[in-house]
Amino acid sequence: MPIPDQGAEPAAWLTLSLIHHVSDAAKRKLLSSFGAPSAVLAASRASLAAVVGDKAAEQICAGAPAERVDASVRWLEGESNHLVTLADDDYPATLLQTVDPPLVLYLKGRRELLGRDALAIVGSRNATPGGNQNAEAFAEALSHAGLTIISGMALGIDTAAHKGGLRGKGSTIAVVGTGLDLVYPARNKGLAHDLALTGLMLSEFALGTPALPANFPRRNRIISGLSRGVLVVEAALASGSLITARLAAEQGRDVFAIPGSIHSPFSKGCHALIKQGAKLVDSAEDVLSELGLLAVPTKPSQAVKRVTSEAAALAESVNADEESPLLAAMGFDAVSIDALAERLDRRPETVTAELVALELEGRVASLPGGHYQRLS
Repeated sequence: MPIPDQGAEPAAWLTLSLIHHVSDAAKRKLLSSFGAPSAVLAASRASLAAVVGDKAAEQICAGAPAERVDASVRWLEGESNHLVTLADDDYPATLLQTVDPPLVLYLKGRRELLGRDALAIVGSRNATPGGNQNAEAFAEALSHAGLTIISGMALGIDTAAHKGGLRGKGSTIAVVGTGLDLVYPARNKGLAHDLALTGLMLSEFALGTPALPANFPRRNRIISGLSRGVLVVEAALASGSLITARLAAEQGRDVFAIPGSIHSPFSKGCHALIKQGAKLVDSAEDVLSELGLLAVPTKPSQAVKRVTSEAAALAESVNADEESPLLAAMGFDAVSIDALAERLDRRPETVTAELVALELEGRVASLPGGHYQRLS
């Protein structure tokens, strides 16, 4: 579609975007015909109807609530608050190429992150401790390698991915399902603060938009649309993360999945993706290699040094685990105290005491239902 007039005022873009009951597709069609939002808003009902029909033309002529437009204009005066429109040079090209690019994007934080190579990391809200650990470690390593980490600021894998991303030079972008004047979930208020300072929060939804269930599947197309690929860390078969993976595949993006235990419901979604052609990965190097970003430098980069360090630490951990019969008996699946006691022929209270000690050392994590899981 032709790019609208670069000189259009933010207020005109906001007004057009805030008009209810007219789809973004219809609004883009009007922009293609009239050239700029101000021209669309000034057009006669008859000329509008000729492009999008009578009902949509009536809504355009009625306009948007003035108080919502004014509130949005005032919000843009705040520090680090931005509006990116289809007319802006830094509107993400990858998103512009998707079938339903938003008219406007509300931003809070580092606007320049929109232009970086990015990878989405998504997964279960009710992730296991091991899944959260993997998401955070992959995100940090990939961010150190220069990729901006994209996720949805949900609990679980999303939160872990953002935390890891913030520690690397690539940083992270949170694509949220509410207006940017709200924080959802509320317990991520601290994360939202960090994102606004050194990362970026992004939404297509107007200020004041609550956390409606329909918003989250819709925002997934932006998560995948901003990214070169999507990495699914943990996902049940009914997980919304699989929607993001499907959208990524439809948009021609790479889809990656981390395998897990055949007994874990949180691995079923990843295994299904791998069966459908997603790339199985078990290291950050795998992702970088598939994306063509793992060059062979004459001097090792920080990202490669980190991957090497992680591999050495894991080898050391495995050797140390050989000295612990309990860790060897656990394997990497979630396991109950009674099952461990039976495997080791020990009393349950003896196993419990050792598990508590290992949990304090950060080597195992307790799960609901009296189960434990070994951590790398």
